[in-house]
Amino acid sequence: MIHLVDTAHWQFAGLVAGFLAWILTMITAGLNEWRLWQVADVSVITSGVAWVGIWRVCFYSHVLPNIENCQSINISDTFVPVEIPVAQVLIMLAVVCGLAGNISAAVAVRMAYFSLEERRNIRLVFVLAGTLYFLTAMLSLVPLVWNMSSVLNNSTIDFPPEFYLPAAPVRQQVGSAIGVGMFASILMLISSLLFLCYRYAWHTLSSDGPRDTSDPLHGPWKVTTLEHKSGLSNGDNQARDNPAFLTDDERKT
Repeated sequence: MIHLVDTAHWQFAGLVAGFLAWILTMITAGLNEWRLWQVADVSVITSGVAWVGIWRVCFYSHVLPNIENCQSINISDTFVPVEIPVAQVLIMLAVVCGLAGNISAAVAVRMAYFSLEERRNIRLVFVLAGTLYFLTAMLSLVPLVWNMSSVLNNSTIDFPPEFYLPAAPVRQQVGSAIGVGMFASILMLISSLLFLCYRYAWHTLSSDGPRDTSDPLHGPWKVTTLEHKSGLSNGDNQARDNPAFLTDDERKT
């Protein structure tokens, strides 16, 4: 007999990994450390390091009124390279898609663990969760790899004067945000594979396939009753000749 609760343990682990990956994806979207720029002029940027993210640029300075100075980057800014506005759009789509994937995965695992009603749609829910997880991973990987390639190629950005940054740094490094995003994308891919490879949903719960009649969750159920014996066996008839078992009327007759 097949019990669904015994077949979805890895998918439950995939749900946990997918939720963790979604949290890390949101952290990646908010971090500034996508690129670390090393600058030679430390008259304004006294730390000599600026953090270039997809939403803002920040650096420390003991000359300006604020110790930490940040300038926002909008999607409509013309000075930023194309990979930055693309990353703004794709990373937010990844967050939304990851949320939908977590909801679908939670519904799928709940159906496997707790649902006692008709489970004809369980295959669709598992495949939907795996597909959303895979799409989330791809939406994250594209901007991450693109921006990492720009860093490795030492690409320049023509910042306006109010940013206090040169167009070309002395050197630039891959920031921690890209590392966190890569780890989140790998976790999301693992979750996707776990849900898409759920064998029981593919082979047993197909909507047009034969149903396992031995499964107590689906039936059919048979009602069995004990047969009522109208008389005693021949060997037991001898007990009726014992006077102790006779009534007063039977004794008189």
